[in-house]
Amino acid sequence: MFRRHNAGAPDGTAQDSPGTTSPDGPAEAKQPRSPAEAAKGRPTPKRSEAERNRRQPITGSRAPVAPRTPEDKAKARTERARKYEAMKQGESWALNPRDRGPVRALARDYIDSKRRISEYYMYILILLLVVIFIRNKTVQTYVSPLVLVLVLVIVIDAQFIRYSLRRLVSQRLPGESTRGLTMYSVMRALQIRRFRVPAPRVRPGDKF
Repeated sequence: MFRRHNAGAPDGTAQDSPGTTSPDGPAEAKQPRSPAEAAKGRPTPKRSEAERNRRQPITGSRAPVAPRTPEDKAKARTERARKYEAMKQGESWALNPRDRGPVRALARDYIDSKRRISEYYMYILILLLVVIFIRNKTVQTYVSPLVLVLVLVIVIDAQFIRYSLRRLVSQRLPGESTRGLTMYSVMRALQIRRFRVPAPRVRPGDKF
């Protein structure tokens, strides 16, 4: 009928059970750590903090570039001039990638060995530009038909170049690819002879 009091316990109070904890205990007891925090050893950062850390600039140990001296600039200018002269002479080490190879060299010789109407295209184009600014109705009526005729001549010449080059390459360089060769040859044919790079190795009428 009567509860037994443990020795030393004051009257009116019962001894707390061993499993109970005080409400004023440490925070770890009230809020246990999540498995992710326990694995990393630190609390998980907030999303805003993580994004701010990612946006921080990356600082590297890039060495400063030394300023170029006048001697370096003069040397580079001399080297560019030497390479350009070698490219005009057709030396393989100085050629641009689009000019390299025996097929491109054969196409250049074929174009340079003949006189074509397309060779005077730039001269005619400059003349047409001058005529456009002439305020004369009679002259203007002939400009548009002349432009159409010029374009038609270029297209016909391009087709002739395409057919002739394919036959020539199959005879002298069998098995070599002719991809892009027609456009390359037509663009060279449209250039003024003295401005062609690499410079022509043959003259009009020469055999190659």
